[in-house]
Amino acid sequence: MRTLVTGGTGYIGSHTAVRLIETGHDITIVDNLDNSSPVVLDRIETITGVRPDFVQADLRDAEAMERLFAETGFDNVIHFAGLKAVGESVERPLDYYDNNIHGTVTLLRAMERHGVRTLVFSSSATVYGESDRLPVPETAPTGGVTNPYGRTKHAIEEILMDVQRSDPRWNIVILRYFNPVGAHESGLIGEDPEGLPNNLMPYIAQVAVGRRERLTIHGDDYDTPDGTGVRDYIHVVDLAEGHLAALDHVADAPGLRIYNLGTGHGTSVKELVAAFERATGQPVPHVVGPRRPGDIAAVWCDPALAEAELGWKAERGIDAMCIDTWRWQEGNPLGYER
Repeated sequence: MRTLVTGGTGYIGSHTAVRLIETGHDITIVDNLDNSSPVVLDRIETITGVRPDFVQADLRDAEAMERLFAETGFDNVIHFAGLKAVGESVERPLDYYDNNIHGTVTLLRAMERHGVRTLVFSSSATVYGESDRLPVPETAPTGGVTNPYGRTKHAIEEILMDVQRSDPRWNIVILRYFNPVGAHESGLIGEDPEGLPNNLMPYIAQVAVGRRERLTIHGDDYDTPDGTGVRDYIHVVDLAEGHLAALDHVADAPGLRIYNLGTGHGTSVKELVAAFERATGQPVPHVVGPRRPGDIAAVWCDPALAEAELGWKAERGIDAMCIDTWRWQEGNPLGYER
């Protein structure tokens, strides 16, 4: 079986690539390296002993996609590639619509021309918007999204549903992530955001390593136990395992399936800061600031369907998420190259 991993040098893609190689999959990574580093390929090779085939290309380049599929006979695709920063998407919406949606459509056309109809898609819990159901099940309404990034994920989900309805030979799994954190236990690969981190855990780690002076907690007056926002954090290696489970399942279950990937319980901002300090022994100076527009009080998922149908369940707790994040950050204080 030959798997194409789009965006495979990115945060989640690289961890999934490692697990694919470790479980005997032959993979090719395609990535334009806009938001990732080629150093990741060296790190994957160090961890696994195998250097994955790599093609530097943009999914929007139809000729490049045609060459890629013509030269390599893929059996399936795991699709991670895309821009992913919520705040940036508000500032640059056209870039997000062009990159994420146009890139996916070009990929799907190449797959269709070459008879590759098995796909695992990296979606997001942002498609739920501000859900009034906790925990959030896969049946919760989608589409009430508050930012262009989330709208691209929702639009791609709708495209995939239309494609599968038009041709039942397509086998598609959509995975809706909650909040990926952590790093590979080796400390060789992890989350390396460009500029100011958009997400909480890398910001905490950069404060702990001395790259940032302090963390600002955005609001402590929410209707939650300690007043700070509550989210469902999931270890990136558990997330990678979810993709392997989905890939194994999709061959035996034709059609389109949607699964939440999360732990099923929430952790507040203050709880995560305290857990990081406890697990790593590193202080995280912080102050409280005003709420950010668009932030919601609490959200966590119902992961029961993934456990029942995929046999997958998140195994790593908050302490492991913090320890592995710190191992990565301490060993790579400036990220891969900077």
